[in-house]
Amino acid sequence: MSHTPILTIRNLSAVFPDNNGGLRALDDISFDVHPREFVCVLGPSGSGKTTLLRILAGLISPTSGSFMFGHGEQPSIGMVFQQANLMPWRTVMDNIKLPLEVISMDSQTARTKAQDMIELVGLQGFEDSLPRDLSGGMAQRVAIARALIHDPDLLLLDEPFASLDAMTRERMWTELSRIWQARQKTVIMVTHSINESLFLADRVLVLTQRPGKVKLDLKVDLPRPRKDDIRYTSHFGRLARKLREAIE
Repeated sequence: MSHTPILTIRNLSAVFPDNNGGLRALDDISFDVHPREFVCVLGPSGSGKTTLLRILAGLISPTSGSFMFGHGEQPSIGMVFQQANLMPWRTVMDNIKLPLEVISMDSQTARTKAQDMIELVGLQGFEDSLPRDLSGGMAQRVAIARALIHDPDLLLLDEPFASLDAMTRERMWTELSRIWQARQKTVIMVTHSINESLFLADRVLVLTQRPGKVKLDLKVDLPRPRKDDIRYTSHFGRLARKLREAIE
């Protein structure tokens, strides 16, 4: 892992106007993220996790503080939300190709790249399916493929598996871990789940109740690639206890 951070966040705060002097969502957040690192942001509802992601994606501005990418250049960013947000009239192939159409890439190159992504996320045979014919897990695979197709420097995931049932969600952890190993992207993922964060991340940041501050920055020293049964080891249990204590 490179010693130069891809992302440096310093004293970041976010206050939303309301009738009561402003709602403080984030308070003085500072941390670094290194290239190819997988960081999970964990915390109770209302701790500002999604606000942090939206700031990094450029969707909203912080009230104070700063964040800088690498040497100051704006990176390309892919984002996956809780809902897959697929266009219902477009096939799997056409949904995944969409970011390349936006930049006017020639259609044959775009198709080839989209087919590579379809194979990466394990959706061969579903190229011509419409979103209504996909399960929730399959729809999120399409969303992940669409977010990765322009080869972003940074992938932001906002509780991408929150709406899935428990069994599908756990299967998606293994899938996402495999995709991350294959593509070696820098990832920041927001989650409510202690087990999800430990299974996926190199580091877990725990935010406090609103206003969110960084309460714990935990290195996850579990070997990779991670198999499902790692969750039943004593070390996984010890790390989970540390996270649970920090959240409570």
